[in-house]
Amino acid sequence: MRAAALLLLPLAAFAQEPDYRGSFTVPYDHPVLNYAAPPKDDRVAKLRAELAAGKLRLAWDPKFGYLPAVLKALEISPSSQGLVFSKTSLQVTKISPQNPRAIYFNDDAYVGFVPGGDLLEISASDPERGAMLFSIEQKRTAKPEIERGDGCLQCHATPNTTGVPGHLVRSVHTDLQGFVDTEASTYITDHRSPFEQRWGGWYVTGTHGTSRHMGNAPAGEPAGNVVSLRKYFDTSRYLTPHSDIVALMVLEHQTKLHNLFTRAGVEARAALRVQAEMNTIMKRPAGELSDTTARQLDHAAEIVTRYLLFADEPPLSSPVSGTSDFARTFAAQGPKDRQGRSLREFDLETRLFKYPCSYLIYSESFARLPQPLKQRILARVDNVLSGRDTSPAYARLSAEDRRAAREILAATLTGQRSE
Repeated sequence: MRAAALLLLPLAAFAQEPDYRGSFTVPYDHPVLNYAAPPKDDRVAKLRAELAAGKLRLAWDPKFGYLPAVLKALEISPSSQGLVFSKTSLQVTKISPQNPRAIYFNDDAYVGFVPGGDLLEISASDPERGAMLFSIEQKRTAKPEIERGDGCLQCHATPNTTGVPGHLVRSVHTDLQGFVDTEASTYITDHRSPFEQRWGGWYVTGTHGTSRHMGNAPAGEPAGNVVSLRKYFDTSRYLTPHSDIVALMVLEHQTKLHNLFTRAGVEARAALRVQAEMNTIMKRPAGELSDTTARQLDHAAEIVTRYLLFADEPPLSSPVSGTSDFARTFAAQGPKDRQGRSLREFDLETRLFKYPCSYLIYSESFARLPQPLKQRILARVDNVLSGRDTSPAYARLSAEDRRAAREILAATLTGQRSE
């Protein structure tokens, strides 16, 4: 009994905030996280194993080093490029408004590149442990190695990432060199953030009407509706000349949701571990859940569901349009129903996506959530989208949007039903 109680105590304070903001950081060695164990399930770990076994070779590019080869191996489109000039990264000495860091991503992996930098930063979302961090030396060699780099956890495993190893998009004020103004406001942004709080320390290309953001402002006034970055720096040093606003909005959305998946999964595994010990001690059926455990799972499921369905996304005050082909290539991926509808379709007139359910419901991170938690999330999603849930929390979702999202899920989400 005491062992079970001790296991629960470090996790008991995690669910005080509605989305784990300000949450206690999970100990890396906690048995439900076990972060130090060798990575094996995420996209980058698999790439690393293929390199070590000689099944894959990374071509060296004279201008970009291993960047093009790594993006190709991870199936990341260069159109996802976002450019950040704030000194908020491992290669802080190389980054400036004249030499921003480029971020590329797909649904489960991220790559960071700085022209003239020593390292290519690579990370992936492990289905159970969150952000797994790696790097590859930008130096031509016969057998390049992808090294694990947990030193970045000082920023990537904090209350800002819901207390688990994760990814985040920061919006900050900087000076002319890109140093963060520590006396000014800093924001961790996602799809719920007000437009005017986004992208401080970032370059942003695209149009957004009368809406205003913090981007394109190294120690000056933010500049909106920017379609070319040539006046700021030499764009030929990057794979594309863009820092597409639509790509940045997707990046914000998915980094937070991956963190919520990880945190909710940790909470659920901890609660279920305690429950299993209690059932053994009390000689109860193996799958029996106490009221306390059920409430913990319900709470975690509600947090994920609310974000998954964009319940708190503020409406756009003006239409948004990017400058690259990111929106087209992103929307072309993923499953479609018989009417050709997809959760990856954009709206960009009044909100980010056309249908109110995230495409990450198809991800491995969602599929690998503990079954009792996943069942609750799917049941809550169906309850909301069917219209049975009429609570104020989901009032922004119209009956038509709910019905369309539910039909798309019924046609495309196989093997994860909530029956």
